Amino acid sequence: MGLMTFKGGVHPHDGKEFSKDKPIRELLPKGELVYPISQHIGAPASPVVAVGDTVLRGQKIAEAGGFVSSPIYSSVSGTVKAIQPRRGAVGDMVNSIIIENDGEMKEVEYHPVDDIDSLSKEEIINKVKEAGVVGMGGAGFPTHVKLSPKEPEKIDYIIANCAECEPYLTADYRRMIENPELLVEGMRIVLKLFEHAKGIFGVENNKPDAIAKLQELVKDEPRMEVCPLQTKYPQGGERQLIYATTHREINSTMLPADAGCIVDNVETLISIYNAVKLGKPVMNRIFTVTGDAVKEPGNFNICIGMSYAEILEAAGGFKTQPEKIISGGPMMGFAMFGLDIPTTKTSSSLLCLTKDDVAASETTACINCGRCVEACPERIVPSKLAKMSEHGDMASFEKWNGMECIECGSCSFICPAKRPLAQSIKTMKKQILAERRNKK
Repeated sequence: MGLMTFKGGVHPHDGKEFSKDKPIRELLPKGELVYPISQHIGAPASPVVAVGDTVLRGQKIAEAGGFVSSPIYSSVSGTVKAIQPRRGAVGDMVNSIIIENDGEMKEVEYHPVDDIDSLSKEEIINKVKEAGVVGMGGAGFPTHVKLSPKEPEKIDYIIANCAECEPYLTADYRRMIENPELLVEGMRIVLKLFEHAKGIFGVENNKPDAIAKLQELVKDEPRMEVCPLQTKYPQGGERQLIYATTHREINSTMLPADAGCIVDNVETLISIYNAVKLGKPVMNRIFTVTGDAVKEPGNFNICIGMSYAEILEAAGGFKTQPEKIISGGPMMGFAMFGLDIPTTKTSSSLLCLTKDDVAASETTACINCGRCVEACPERIVPSKLAKMSEHGDMASFEKWNGMECIECGSCSFICPAKRPLAQSIKTMKKQILAERRNKK
């Protein structure tokens, strides 16, 4: 299969040279850990521990608050110090469980499965649910819900999102280089749920070594295939990945399952393997610390609940004071005001840049060049939609398909007038969604 892609997109500097060749380092926490009870889309989890309780690593500390929810587990052993609101990465206050780490990492007893073939589909999905597996690429959608479509017999493709198109991030790449067999085993488990489906690993062609490793592992797997993708942002967007690998299309009113597809991130598939085969809940994830302001950029296997500050310290701290600190990548990540913030299941990276190019840019009038239209992967008109947002024109915004925006930021990146198009559109989308909720 040749290089697959989608229409539109942009080519930002990928910045992966800072950390792509840095092997994953195990990182053990020193101080207290903070676990926000809302680390996923859906209802917040409900604490099942009390202040003063002693907990073990791998012990459930909060149970799912509904079907679309996910439990949370302690990643260390220690004592529950408090249950109180703590500030999250986007600045909001979230009720959190604080555990004082005793440094001993005493664990609960796990129950691995010798023969996965002996498990029923219901048992597999229940193990994924009980382990607290969510989409770890950023969205945080509970994975057991994704693996339970209304018509499972109509699922044709299980797509592993191995693109990692966001600039600077290299956590998924290192997983594919160091643990490709775990990724393939995770795919094999998901394929057991859908007898007629084919597994596709979509990898951008700027990762030839990862493509080669996966191709070698699946060469004798009739139901698995590696699909090299053109390197382009946002190649890893769910809709773009589905179109690139299957030529099927979905819009904002549809789920991937409506097009016969299920999409899972690299870290999510490995978490599925850990949950089903090893009986281990989600406690760790791979995390990239990178950027030209970091002394020793690298990739770390972190305990969820650690602070960004502690992880940065393991990367040597700052070599120069950064102008911009971002949680995630430069395209879809968000600026941070401080580092005394806990990581969650969906925390993928810390990006520290010496220069804030966006803040230094001067915004000028739209010159109607049409570059934002060419770059938009959803084929909408960002410049027009941004103007509608500025004027509060919700009716026209919806008429011109503003709700189809995937908020990738390609339009803002390509705009020669440096207009914050994606931010304006995102603001209007939030206002429309809020109004719809109020009308219910």
